[in-house]
Amino acid sequence: METADLSQHISRRFNEDLERVRAQVLNMGGFVEQQLAKAVSALVEGDSTLGEAVARDDFQVNKMEVSIDEECSRILATRAPAAGDLRLIVAIIKAITDLERMGDECEKIGYIASRLAAQERPADKYREVKHLGRVVQNLVHDSLDAFARMDPEAALRVARQDRLVDEEYEAIQRQSITFMMEDPRAIRRVIDVMWVVRALERIGDHAKNICEYVIFMVHGKDVRHVKLEDVETELRKRGSQA
Repeated sequence: METADLSQHISRRFNEDLERVRAQVLNMGGFVEQQLAKAVSALVEGDSTLGEAVARDDFQVNKMEVSIDEECSRILATRAPAAGDLRLIVAIIKAITDLERMGDECEKIGYIASRLAAQERPADKYREVKHLGRVVQNLVHDSLDAFARMDPEAALRVARQDRLVDEEYEAIQRQSITFMMEDPRAIRRVIDVMWVVRALERIGDHAKNICEYVIFMVHGKDVRHVKLEDVETELRKRGSQA
């Protein structure tokens, strides 16, 4: 009887460990979401102070990554997780790396926004960048939501949206080249804008990575280098066999 009680106690504590670290990941993701929203707003509104604040606060993202990584290492050493629990820990370690890199891209946007705030804003007030930023923000939010619910079908839908980010990124790049050819005086500002949209595109890629980790967590299948169409077909087969 005592042995059974001990087993239940250990299992309960293990589950608490896993839930705690998952909550920490989502907290980190929420902070990165805020950083992204502020960075884009700083650029669009020409708010130098906000841009500097975003860049300055990146250290908090780094601290969260280190803390979660240490917690995962502790769980691996003391709990020896297997099967789905082990996949969860591996996925978390990978996800926080992507979130930290998102934070780095937000920091970059913040610095550029602060610099551009001192210059005359274009007539369109960075309309295309604002729209791309909104698309990427939704992508990040939805990827974290899929992670929270461990929903591989939702993760696949979100990952597919990364193509829209890539298309808008390429369109803005082409438009930027045209602007520089028409007005050489705007070259410096346009190059900064190109760096911003590149950062947004990279954030979209990291959000897609998180979606791929969700599929790995649930199904144990590494889909990082597999076409999304093939992943969708595989999930359908698994669903019909369940």
